[in-house]
Amino acid sequence: MKTIGIWMDKEKAYIIEVKEVGEKMITIPSEIEDFRIHGGSGTRLKGGPQDVVQDSKYLEREKNQFKAYFKEIIPFIKDADKLVIFGPAEAGEKFVKELNENYKEIHQKLDGLFKADSMTENQTRALVRDYFKKPKKSTV
Repeated sequence: MKTIGIWMDKEKAYIIEVKEVGEKMITIPSEIEDFRIHGGSGTRLKGGPQDVVQDSKYLEREKNQFKAYFKEIIPFIKDADKLVIFGPAEAGEKFVKELNENYKEIHQKLDGLFKADSMTENQTRALVRDYFKKPKKSTV
């Protein structure tokens, strides 16, 4: 049985395959930009110059960058028998949604989605290894 755990955020994903002896870990960096939207009023005076902020443009670009990031991860997990996802932010939730919409065969192997703070590589390995030793109730 091939069991894989993923710890992911917007910056990187750690893919850990749990083996009978030890683990194999792959790090995939993301190309997702950290958008800092600036804009608003250029003056405190009523009716002064205003900057128009195109939020939708930035959000669409970020959405496309997430899709590209997820496509990089898929080849490493497509032959998993069991899959669990951990992470500190919304990246894991977006990934589960992407799996449900476009990769149903992988989504069916999903055993859980859990919030987890940022960790070192060794802590991440231990988290995934311990999860598969004692499976917990799924939150998907």
